[in-house]
Amino acid sequence: MATTSTKTRYVVLGLLIGILVAAMDNTIVATAMPTIVSELNGFDQYAWVTSAYMIATVAGMPIFGKLSDMYGRKRFFLFGMLLFITGSILCGMADSIVELSVYRAIQGLGGGALMPIAFTIIFDIFPPEKRGKVSGLFGAVFGISSIFGPLLGAVLTDAINWRWVFYINIPLGLLALALVSLFYKESPIHRTQKIDYAGAVTLVAGLVLFLLALEMGGKDYAWNSPQILGLFGGALVAFIVFGFIERRAADPVITFSLFRRQLFAATQGVAFFYGFVFISASVFIPIFVQGVFGGSATNSGLILMPMLIASVVSAQLGGRLPNKYGFRNVMLVSAVFFLLGVYLLSTMSLETSRTAITIYMIILGFGVGFSFSLLNLASINGIEMQRRGAATSMGSTFRTIGMTLGVTVLGIVQSRTFSSTISEQLPGGNAPDGGQFPTASALAKMPPEVANAIKSSRAESISSVYLWALIPAVLGVVFVCLMGNERPTLKEGQGERPKTKQA
Repeated sequence: MATTSTKTRYVVLGLLIGILVAAMDNTIVATAMPTIVSELNGFDQYAWVTSAYMIATVAGMPIFGKLSDMYGRKRFFLFGMLLFITGSILCGMADSIVELSVYRAIQGLGGGALMPIAFTIIFDIFPPEKRGKVSGLFGAVFGISSIFGPLLGAVLTDAINWRWVFYINIPLGLLALALVSLFYKESPIHRTQKIDYAGAVTLVAGLVLFLLALEMGGKDYAWNSPQILGLFGGALVAFIVFGFIERRAADPVITFSLFRRQLFAATQGVAFFYGFVFISASVFIPIFVQGVFGGSATNSGLILMPMLIASVVSAQLGGRLPNKYGFRNVMLVSAVFFLLGVYLLSTMSLETSRTAITIYMIILGFGVGFSFSLLNLASINGIEMQRRGAATSMGSTFRTIGMTLGVTVLGIVQSRTFSSTISEQLPGGNAPDGGQFPTASALAKMPPEVANAIKSSRAESISSVYLWALIPAVLGVVFVCLMGNERPTLKEGQGERPKTKQA
């Protein structure tokens, strides 16, 4: 019969797998997208394959976080995993970009339960003095998933079929489901709350309308057209209504009382802007490698590995160092590398070598990795057990909203810059045979001046992404400076952490 410590290890393994698959699905399609678009068509809608997952995740996180506080973590972690597996199966069977986007939303709802609840369970079952070490491990897995996703997607696409970037979740998900189901026994103490469905609906409606306006503006409709102005107006109304609902709600989607804590409030700003910027590396660097260097999907994913290793190292440090130096001081070290990495990536061009890009990625990865573990610790620092689900889901929500807006806004910057640059370099202003994503063989058949113009336009459009990304990167550093001088609380508050049975 398994001992209590052995069962805890199995639970941790199950939670790690849950975080791995949920976070990885933010990025796993990145290097597979050129292949998916060529097979399913719908290049003009490809951004929604990623955005649909993220928007659904944002919708699910606060609701599942509160449900886990009310009725227990275990049942909603298991429900989220079942929903995630179902969405993965459907994604692998999709026959169009629209279908794939809808099924990704189903996946995202499941992912919205997995990540925040997994982190919350860890804070429930481990005492304060061990949370930094375990949080570092979970942060490292989050970093691995964020960067390993594109590589795994590339390998599966090249070696088997793009549909396996979704089918791979099935065995992993079932293993996590079994481990948590069999070995996790949680405390029966929960807090009665009401779910703010109206707040969740208006928040998601506002995000969807805002993202639609950004995606369609200047492309399908002029920025000053009634359609785009109507979408922006609808988003504004939805956000205003959301604010009124939250002020009156007994248990709002966003627990505003938590923002009275300086550390908590500043941490959410850091999570938002770090997520906004970091997603760009996983999405656009593979495109740069494939489009400029002419590498395969696998090669484009491999270039992310140094960033992966650097982020894993700093994630471990981010979980351990705050005990000695405090949250803000550690994040200031992170901020130096973070800003430097983004700036260096903004200098990329046709002449930039693979070695240089690798160095830039290592710097950025080391800077961002601290946030994977440290921000989760900071979000729940001093928060009583009955509110940890809401607090943890809040941090995950702000990071995911940042990633959602980042991939959309920076994707628009890249697309618009490419179109503008190519129009200056080619007669007629259009890239033939595949738009931004002609295959290496298609490029080889083009006249040299045309192929070079496409490559040059790609390089310039992606470097412009990081030039613009400096703005949210700087804002992220501003919030780091506002985190205050707190260190992790090493004693539980009165009544905060009832013993959790692990037998």
